[in-house]
Amino acid sequence: MKMKSVFILCITFTLLSFNLPKHLQKKVDKEIKDTFSVEVFAFNAITLSSEVVPDLPATFGSDNLFEIKTEDSLLGYAYVAKAPSKTDAFDYLVLLDPELIVLKAKVLIYREDYGGEIGSKRWLKQFIGKTQEDTLRYNDNIMAISGATISVRSMTNAMNNLLASLKILHEKNIL
Repeated sequence: MKMKSVFILCITFTLLSFNLPKHLQKKVDKEIKDTFSVEVFAFNAITLSSEVVPDLPATFGSDNLFEIKTEDSLLGYAYVAKAPSKTDAFDYLVLLDPELIVLKAKVLIYREDYGGEIGSKRWLKQFIGKTQEDTLRYNDNIMAISGATISVRSMTNAMNNLLASLKILHEKNIL
C-alpha cells in the first residue's frame, strides 16, 4: 500500500512538473486560441535529451517548449521563457508554425516600471515571419525603443538564441 502511494505521488509530481504556472498558462492558452483560431487543442511539453540541451543557445527545460495539436494535426509550437530586464526578468511567449516560422511573439508579464513598451503589438510584430535562418540586430532590423534599451536588447538576444536553437533542433531532426 505504501509503495502504491509513493508511485502515485511520483506520477502526480511528474505530470505537474510539465505544466506552466496557472497565471501563465491562461495567457498562453488565449494567445494559442487567437493565433491558431482554435478552441480545443492539446498542449504537450517536449522534453529534449540532456545531450542536446548544452549545445543550444536558448534555455530549455521540461516546461518551456511545447507542441500544439488538434486531434492528430500539428498546429505548431510554443516556447515560453524569461529574459532579463534592468532589475528583474520578463516572461515571453513565441508561437511557431510547423515549419518553425514565428507566428507571434508576446510579452506575457513585464515586471519593471520602465521599458514596458516592448510589450506593444507594434514593436513585437517585427518578429513575425522570422525563421531559423534570420539574425536579428538591435537598431538595424530590430527597432530601438527609448527608455527600454536593456529590455529591447534582451528580447532581441533571446529571439536570436531561440532561432539558433531551432536551427540546431531542426538539423538534428528533433523538431
